[in-house]
Amino acid sequence: MNTKSNIIASAEHAADRYFRCYEAHCVKPDVDTLFNLLNALHSLNDKLQKSCDVDFFAVHEFVALQALRNLFHHKGELLSEIRMVVPQDFLLITDIGFLCLVPRNLAEEAIAEIPKKRKAEDEPIVRSVFKWYKNVVNINPCIFNFSVHVFEKCEELGFDLTSAGYEMLKESYEFEVQNGYPHFVTGDISCHVGSIDAVISTVFADVV
Repeated sequence: MNTKSNIIASAEHAADRYFRCYEAHCVKPDVDTLFNLLNALHSLNDKLQKSCDVDFFAVHEFVALQALRNLFHHKGELLSEIRMVVPQDFLLITDIGFLCLVPRNLAEEAIAEIPKKRKAEDEPIVRSVFKWYKNVVNINPCIFNFSVHVFEKCEELGFDLTSAGYEMLKESYEFEVQNGYPHFVTGDISCHVGSIDAVISTVFADVV
């Protein structure tokens, strides 16, 4: 029997799973950590809808990541085209630790497969929260900012979470509060030499 307490506990478990996947993606990112994270956010939203009447479709970052998740769920082989990159290795400067690069054509395909009833509303959202550079899209700022939204919602709901990933984000969030730093990243990139588009296109010629 699903009592209210059991349903809430299930949502808390899904939230902890999301933060575990997020931590794994931060510590040692690859296509597997990304796929696990996208599936975890899908599952978390499902649990929150049922237990707390919360729907992350109100959060723009979720809309974009869910579109990618749906694409990769049905076409998992496309994950092999994603690249994780440390920006400093290529003289790129940004406010996040690494880039998670998706070929532009895959992002466009994810948009094309948004259900017709949602597409008019969701397409401009996806285009606004991803970072587009010529033929490559950086999705990691979107992932980071969505994770902040998840943290804030879990705090608002009073969830009792214990995962190391949750504690990691909580510590960072509290540090930002104490020092007046913003919780969200812009994901903007600057470059010491040449244009950003040119650098990314050159480095990831096998992707683009």
